[in-house]
Parts: sequence; structure tokens; C-alpha cells
Amino acid sequence: MNIINYKKYLIKKIKTKKAIIGVIGLGYVGLPLAILFAKKKFKVFGFDIDKNKIKKIKEKKSYIEKISSKDISLLTKSNYCFDNFEKINSCDILIICVPTPLSKGNKPDLSYIKNTFQGIKGKLNFGQAIILESTSYPGTTEEEIVSKLNKKFLVGKNLFVGFSSERINPGVNENNIQSIPKVVSGHSKSCLEVTENIYNKVFKKTVKTKNLKIAEFSKLLENIYRAVNIGFINEMKLVADKMGIDIFEIIKVANTKPYGFRRFHPGPGIGGHCIPIDPHYLYWKAKKFGISANFIKLSAETNSSIINFIKVKINKIVKSKKIKKPKILILGMAYKKNMDDIRESASIKLIEKLNKNKFYKIQYHDPHLKSIILNKNFKKIEKIKKISSNKIKKFDIVVLMTDHDVFNYKMLLRNSKLIIDCRGRYKVNNKVIRA
Repeated sequence: MNIINYKKYLIKKIKTKKAIIGVIGLGYVGLPLAILFAKKKFKVFGFDIDKNKIKKIKEKKSYIEKISSKDISLLTKSNYCFDNFEKINSCDILIICVPTPLSKGNKPDLSYIKNTFQGIKGKLNFGQAIILESTSYPGTTEEEIVSKLNKKFLVGKNLFVGFSSERINPGVNENNIQSIPKVVSGHSKSCLEVTENIYNKVFKKTVKTKNLKIAEFSKLLENIYRAVNIGFINEMKLVADKMGIDIFEIIKVANTKPYGFRRFHPGPGIGGHCIPIDPHYLYWKAKKFGISANFIKLSAETNSSIINFIKVKINKIVKSKKIKKPKILILGMAYKKNMDDIRESASIKLIEKLNKNKFYKIQYHDPHLKSIILNKNFKKIEKIKKISSNKIKKFDIVVLMTDHDVFNYKMLLRNSKLIIDCRGRYKVNNKVIRA
């Protein structure tokens, strides 16, 4: 086959939906993407080293609350899922959706990307496309994929490499990701053309960028924009608290301005994979260029400090009321409402801090956490499966960390001795304080 035909042949397979899509990493990003391609009548191969996930898929059972088992079954008909990389060479498109966490010292941990590429490297064929969706600093796609390919591969000629940032909002748009504009980029014009064609078949709109780094940077900008604004409003909360003013009332008034102000809500900290992590990725990379992005760093530090602020407030209440063996209920373990995602959960961090005080009896309740297994530090922390007025009355302090809509807020207020409201669900009164 003529070299230049690899691109034409692959694009033809994409347009006729004969291309096999391989999705590596079947978590909060990869699973909805694999299902979307399956719904659009592509043949999909899913890959994940977590054998339990593959087992669940084969049993047609969902392990993410907002994704139905019916949709999971789409990956078991003419599609296949594996806990190894043996079938990588059967795929035309390989989309990498693996985690990019932080290592010690808040430095980027690219081990999942590196291990994935090392695992598939020896199984790559001419004419395939590799697309990275994992969020990372600008330059990652070139450094961890393009530069590590065997010399027999000519990127843009017989192999194609792209980057496309994921824009999944967990708990909100898992089942409608195709409606969000999809950023696409490529190592070369041919790579961009292939990448654009892939996503054009399943997304309503694609947004082309001039190069890989712009696309990678744009993803960080989107998330750091939110992190900085949340950090700012959390700092305003600390200031307002010292002054004895309700931050939520302040925001409500400021929000009446029809221009120049966008509402952000304070909370008990930040969670999920993006907001707590992405600022550190860009800060670390900026340092490599001699730039100390202190604004980014400060917002991350401010958001992290909120947990200690809540802990101190609880300790002060316990001391002022002279409660000898305080019973504390943590309401909501997910990092945001109406979902089961506990990644970087503020509730978990708070419990870990409070648990150091041996006199505290801590329990938690979250109706969305049905199959989630918490770490070993939670063996002594009791989970309450169902809450009632009688159970609420037994607690000295109820801490509302995640404001799930399913909670009966009237019942909680009526039966609680004291509520520490971290989400602005209640008006401040003799039974409700802010944190």
C-alpha cells in the first residue's frame, strides 16, 4: 500500500463506520465514550487493567451510577472488553483515557499514560491512530507518545497521533457528551484530519486547534479558571466568616449586577479529578519554563485549606458546648451533589482529620454510595444506610458536606441539634451555621 494511502484508507473506514474503536481506560471518561461510539454503530473494543470493571461489563452491570446497565450491555453484543492489551492490533483507532493523578509533592504522575503506551507499543500497526484524552500539561502527547514511537513509524504518514480533551461533567452529562463541542488536534495536518474525522462521526461539533499544545493547554485553562474562581470565593468565605457575615447572602446581592460578575459558590473544598489536580500540572510545567505561576498555586492552597477551616469550626463548637463524646454525622461523601464520585472528596479528607481525635464518634451517610468501597482508614467509621428523624436527633453536629437533592432538608433541620452548612442550603439561624 502506498504510504499516502494510509490516511485515506483510515478516513474511509471511519466514514463507513468500519473502523474498530479501542478505548483504553473505562472509567468516568472512557466508559461514556465507548458507549457513545457503540450507540453510533461503531465496533468498540474496551480495555482496562481493572479486572473487576471488565467483569461488571461482561455481567452487563454498571459501576458508575449515572450510566445505566442497559447502556453497559451495548459493550457486550458485537463489542468486546479486555483486561489486557492482546487485541490492540485489531483496532484502527486507539483512544487513551487513563488517569493523570498527582505524585508526592503535587507533581504530575504520568505513570498510567507511560505504562499504557509501553503496553501497546509493541502491538501497533501501520495505519492506526492514537489519540490521548487524558488531561496533562502541554507537551505530553509529543513527549510520551510521538517521541517514543519506533523509528519505523512516520507520524502523519503511516501512523496518526492526536489529542482531544475530554469535557465530561460527572453526574451531569455522561449520557450526552456528544452535545459538548469536542476539541481536536494533531501532530500534523494529516493527524488532525484523521482525529477530526473520528470525532465528527459521534460529536455534534468539533473545534480544531493549530497544534497539540494549544489543545492540551486549553483543557488546563478551562479547569484552572474554575479552580481560581472557586479559590477566590472560598477566600471571601473565610473573610466573611471572620466578620460574621453570611457569604451566600453577599453572593446573592452581588449576582444582581447584570455584567462583570459571574456567580461561583464556596464549598467544603474541591473534588473530582480535574479541579484539585490540574492547577498543579500547569504550575509544575510553568516552573520548567522559569515561570512561577503563584496565582494558580495560591488558589490551590486556598481550596485545600477549607477542610482545616471546617475542622477548626467543629472543634470550637465541641469545646464551647463542652460536649465530652461528640457524635458527628457527615452528610454526603461524593465531591458534588447527585452523584457517586468520591475522587478527591472533601468529606473523606475531613473525616480523616476528625478521626484523629479519639473522642469523636463519626458516622456518614450518602445514598448515592451503594457499591463504593472506601479506603482502609474507614473501617472504624460507621456508614448509616438510611437516616430518620430518630437517628438525626442522636447527633450533636450534622455537617452538610454534599447537598444531594434526595435529602429531606426540612426533616434534617427539624430534628438536628446543630447543622454546619457548607453548601448554603439553609438560612443561618440558631440551629444552622456556615462553614
